[in-house]
Amino acid sequence: MKKILLISDTHSYIDERIIHYAKNVDQVWHAGDIGDINVMDSLKEVSNVKAVHGNIDNNIIRKEYSENLRFKCEEVDVWITHIGGYPGRYSKKIKNIINDNPPDLFVCGHSHILKVINDKKLNLLHINPGAIGKQGFHKVRTMVRFEISKKEINNLEIIEFKK
Repeated sequence: MKKILLISDTHSYIDERIIHYAKNVDQVWHAGDIGDINVMDSLKEVSNVKAVHGNIDNNIIRKEYSENLRFKCEEVDVWITHIGGYPGRYSKKIKNIINDNPPDLFVCGHSHILKVINDKKLNLLHINPGAIGKQGFHKVRTMVRFEISKKEINNLEIIEFKK
């Protein structure tokens, strides 16, 4: 079993509350718009980290983190990207790929809007953790914590902080 903390859109912001949660999971996944490589360095000090770059990220971040990341966690096929869209309205860049070869779990960021959606057509779980950084229009900072055991995604929890 793996405990996962899913974050996105830090926009260069990290604080002790985020680090506290990161210390208590097996992996932290970041769905882009990191903003400053120091955010990732802070997370790497306390947890195993997987991430993609977002549209605001500079060349330093883009060299270290790709636009898309697809991997297995336990027996779950995971795909993380920053700009992914939503079920029925996936972005043009990934639409054909996701329709032809859907993952079990599709993660994206970008919108700053927390969403957890079962895509029944593609038989996948779509998660956008919202934004945990302070920049943007969102009023509440959010991240998602869950567990993966073999092929099951369980104990999904939304974590909220005031902006």
